[in-house]
Amino acid sequence: QLQLVESGGGLVQPGGSLRLSCEGSGFSWDNYMIDWFRQTPGKEREGVSCRSRSDSRTDYPDSVKGRFTISRDNAKKTVYLQMSTLKPEDTGIYYCAARKYYSPTCTPREFVHWGQGTQVTVSS
Repeated sequence: QLQLVESGGGLVQPGGSLRLSCEGSGFSWDNYMIDWFRQTPGKEREGVSCRSRSDSRTDYPDSVKGRFTISRDNAKKTVYLQMSTLKPEDTGIYYCAARKYYSPTCTPREFVHWGQGTQVTVSS
């Protein structure tokens, strides 16, 4: 059974950093691309990374560009989201999700498997 399990969320002050982890199991890791999304209060689910299969290209929305970085450790079957210079508007539930087929749009409906989410709260 395919599983994605996020961890690493928590409470952080504005300007701080967090690293989220997404560990996969129960599927052929190399066949899937993993990206991160977030659900912030009052907004639709937003993608915060969009990575190609070969990892040669990663797109970020302007809201996180320069502050968030996705990385992947295939030996550990884990994808990370390094978040720095965090702002209160980054508060929300962060999800990792898996898809088999690449497109540069990275809309939520392209992703067939989702983790349960991890809460990130940025507040003083």
